[in-house]
Amino acid sequence: MKMVRGVLIVIFLLSLFQGGAMAVDTAILTFIHDVPREKWTTLSDKKIYFGHQSVGFNIIDGMKDLMHKYPYLKLEIIESDNDFRLSSPGFYHSRIGSNVNPISKIDDFADKMAAGVGATADIAFFKFCFVDIGSDTDIQKVFDHYVKVMTVLKERYPRVKIVHFTVPLGTTLTNWKTRIKTLLGKKDIWEYDANIRKNEFNDLLRNHYAGKEPVFDIAGFESTLTDGKRSTFTKGGKSYFDLAPEYTYDDGHLNEKGRQWVAGHLLIFLAQL
Repeated sequence: MKMVRGVLIVIFLLSLFQGGAMAVDTAILTFIHDVPREKWTTLSDKKIYFGHQSVGFNIIDGMKDLMHKYPYLKLEIIESDNDFRLSSPGFYHSRIGSNVNPISKIDDFADKMAAGVGATADIAFFKFCFVDIGSDTDIQKVFDHYVKVMTVLKERYPRVKIVHFTVPLGTTLTNWKTRIKTLLGKKDIWEYDANIRKNEFNDLLRNHYAGKEPVFDIAGFESTLTDGKRSTFTKGGKSYFDLAPEYTYDDGHLNEKGRQWVAGHLLIFLAQL
């Protein structure tokens, strides 16, 4: 049984690394204890940096929840706002950039790398917030800037493994207004368009880095229910992914269930790098 579970984990993680469509194993959180203990020990010896805003704090809380449940998960979580030279092993994190301004987060991550993260971290990454990509965002402009900066950082700090994150999703508001707009054939439905733009950006990112560099598909996890089904909505005959309502308390931030779901996947992902 353990061998079967181990194979499932490997298959899952390989699909995740490839950045493609995710066939999520619905019991992945129960497999934390099946990851070899030496991998958790190795992870605890790493210096990791995570730049984020509010959903990032949800994920940090989820990690703490899981470390309480699984005592052999021993990551020193350190919030840092000034000194970015990571002096000892741990999971360092800080706020980064400004919400609704994705370019600021890309540039701030580069600044944090220059301020010490690039010289001291083993693994580094940041995530956008669900509010950073809206219905009117020029996603090609944001994506092009992202790739340009990440390429420079990879060349400048070759010893640091940089992980790319898809953009988190929000729930999709469906009410009598959206139903009427849909029936009338309206093209602009703002309640849907923000998530559509997020889906489009995420497709760009997955396709660009597939098989080349590690991608943590947070959007994939947020849209996958615990029974394996995906949370979706449809516009113009096309389906898109959105945040499963069971994972949020306000249509964007993660509740206790959601934060543990995402944090568990992130920990397993990092342990397998």
